Amino acid sequence: MRIHFWGVRGSLPSPQLPSQIKSKISSVLERLKPSDLESAESKERFLAELPPWLFGTIGGNTPCVSIKVDGFKGFIIFDSGSGLREMGIAMAKEKPKPIHYHLFYSHFHWDHIQGLPFFNPAYDPSVSVDFYSPVENFKNALCEQMAPPYFPAPMDAMSSKKTFHCITGKVMVNSLEISFKKMNHPGGSYAYGVNDGKHRFIYATDTELSATDFIRNDENAAFFGGVDIIALDSQYTLGEAIEKYNWGHSAFSMAVDFAANWGIKHVVLFHHDPTYDDRKLVNILQSARWYTERMGIKGIEISLATEGLELTL
Repeated sequence: MRIHFWGVRGSLPSPQLPSQIKSKISSVLERLKPSDLESAESKERFLAELPPWLFGTIGGNTPCVSIKVDGFKGFIIFDSGSGLREMGIAMAKEKPKPIHYHLFYSHFHWDHIQGLPFFNPAYDPSVSVDFYSPVENFKNALCEQMAPPYFPAPMDAMSSKKTFHCITGKVMVNSLEISFKKMNHPGGSYAYGVNDGKHRFIYATDTELSATDFIRNDENAAFFGGVDIIALDSQYTLGEAIEKYNWGHSAFSMAVDFAANWGIKHVVLFHHDPTYDDRKLVNILQSARWYTERMGIKGIEISLATEGLELTL
């Protein structure tokens, strides 16, 4: 099971500003010494030693995460934020070309659907796209964003074979069992669990963790207990989460506590605030790791969701 992050921001796309890029370049040049330019090896060493917020970027696209398994000529996708456009571009270079996509929706706020009109494979008649959600008549939400005056081409212009599934229980896609659980978010949002028989992954964007999520009942234990990797909404610091109570997002420290409560092995901090620059996001990752150590929590790996990140189970 290969998990790929195509979009990791929340609320709206947040590309790097020219001023931010100039600031990064300036900071890099301030660190540069003549000895760093002596050879190809010294240049590589200099770049490798730069802090992650300077060398590279977290990414500005909104949520889209894909899963690929060996022997399956398609992909499972969670949400169609603007990251889906990047995935579509990448798929044009794949050989053989993927011919089947299974797209599951957490909910239908703009940042989770806005990439669909720009997903090139959906316009290919040789491709099949299956859409899934527990929400009845969710097809209307997808069609309406492509109807005038919002978009020039209606969903009918997508010549792929499209099928819409309102799901009420577990779904089998190839060898993967996919389940869902409603989470705490204004208007509702669903987390999805993926089980390949050996490993488990959870996609849990747009959720404000509450005391009920920590209760050790059978339902929670079956969904969260012992998961290998969870991509979890960690948009805020604790102070911001208190200030923005009931906005539908969680603090990174609560994400760590949640993972410890359920024996989750690896937490990927996800759905980053669009106002946070790369430096602040890397600081949040460092704070989450510090908090884990400070609280004496063992056996949990903490990562930051970045565009292009790929994890394998």
